[in-house]
Amino acid sequence: MHWLDVQEIAESLVDLHPEIDPTAIAFPKLKSLVTALPDFAEKPGHPCNERILEAIQQAWIDERA
Repeated sequence: MHWLDVQEIAESLVDLHPEIDPTAIAFPKLKSLVTALPDFAEKPGHPCNERILEAIQQAWIDERA
C-alpha cells in the first residue's frame, strides 16, 4: 500500500494501534505510524502531504466509530 490507499491504511491503523485516539494525533506522529506499517511503501510521484494525512486521520476516525 502507499499514500493513496487511505482506507487500507486506516484499517491497518485501527488493527495495529487500538490504543491511539486518532482525533488527538499530530501529523508527524501519524506519518511515522503509516510509514512503519508492514505493507507500506512510498511510490515515486505520490508523496505525503497534509491533505493525505487529513484523509487518513478522518478514515481512521470513521473506522473506529
